[in-house]
Amino acid sequence: MHVLVVHDYGPLGRVLLERLRRTHLQVSPLLVSDPANADLHALENWIPEDTDLIVNALWLVDPEKAEDNREATHQAAFSLPLALAEFARDRNMALLQLSSCYVFDGRKQAAYIASNPGQPVNELGRWQWECEQALRTVLPRHILLRTGWSLARFIEKVQKSTAGNEGLHLPGRCKGQPVAVQDLARVITAVVLQVDCGAEVWGTYQYAGAEEINLYELGLAIAGMPGIPEDIRIVDEVPEWGHLEPVNTTMVCSKIRNTFGIKQLPWRTWLSEEVAMLKTSPEAEADKAPASS
Repeated sequence: MHVLVVHDYGPLGRVLLERLRRTHLQVSPLLVSDPANADLHALENWIPEDTDLIVNALWLVDPEKAEDNREATHQAAFSLPLALAEFARDRNMALLQLSSCYVFDGRKQAAYIASNPGQPVNELGRWQWECEQALRTVLPRHILLRTGWSLARFIEKVQKSTAGNEGLHLPGRCKGQPVAVQDLARVITAVVLQVDCGAEVWGTYQYAGAEEINLYELGLAIAGMPGIPEDIRIVDEVPEWGHLEPVNTTMVCSKIRNTFGIKQLPWRTWLSEEVAMLKTSPEAEADKAPASS
């Protein structure tokens, strides 16, 4: 099976490609460096004719960035995936598309199951939910994979909080399940290998790390890790961006286990590795570089 991985400069694309290339699959990368300005009419020039499965590894899990640039979010979270789905439909290809827990409004007392309808409260979730519904209509041979919080996003928040003395405000009222890059790449690879075996497993699935936690406690866990400065102060308060975070984003992940045999692993398993990965990533090095005049 020929798998095309659509990715940007983020770590997920790199890690996923490394994993897939260790399998027997034929794997091709498609770097989309600027999803917001991608030419959607040029897909025929980008996607090999013999592609069997397109994996869209553009992992959009930061509602703050989405609110700052709504037009770019619409393009990356809706227009590009829809164009990929239409292209795949017309050429008998399948598509694996990432979504997130932000399609939910957080008002449910219990954890969300895959069949719960989305009621997003932020721009990112809104376009991801619209994308989900469009893909279900356009392309029967699809896999939608909703993920929990990006562990890397909150590690970066803690790392960058050393610049101020007021401490890092993280809302203890918001609970969810982080997921690490390496873990998500493991899950996607396992799904792809089952598709390669001919399994008719199309539909919507959910995956996140196997421990519910609130954002304040997550900040404390990150702040205590080797490689994180010791003088960081985590405060249980709602920050300015807190209104973008649903109070409850926990998800039931039994469907992906029952269908693919993929077990949830504790996100803490990957915490030290995720911290180290972010310290050595190209993005981190760019942040350290002096600004050019």
